Amino acid sequence: MDNLITAIVSIITVLFSAGAWRFYEAKMKLKSAEKKYEKTDQNMYRDDLRERVKNLEKQLQDGFFEENKMRNQILELTSEVAELRTKVTFLEKENERLRTLR
Repeated sequence: MDNLITAIVSIITVLFSAGAWRFYEAKMKLKSAEKKYEKTDQNMYRDDLRERVKNLEKQLQDGFFEENKMRNQILELTSEVAELRTKVTFLEKENERLRTLR
């Protein structure tokens, strides 16, 4: 009788341990797949942030070049205005001189 009980306990233990092993194995695979999905999601988020930073850096650099270009144009226009003011002053004086000659 003891042998029979021992055999039954051994069979039950083997069945449950194999089932338990499959359960834990499935649980570990599921957990691994979940971590992999999270990591993929995090990588996508990180890659998106990197792309956005790259775009912002490009916009900043383009804005810097545009600012320098506009600054140079302003300097050129300022010098042209100064030249034109000088010419207008001389033309006004010349015009006055010609009026007084009549």
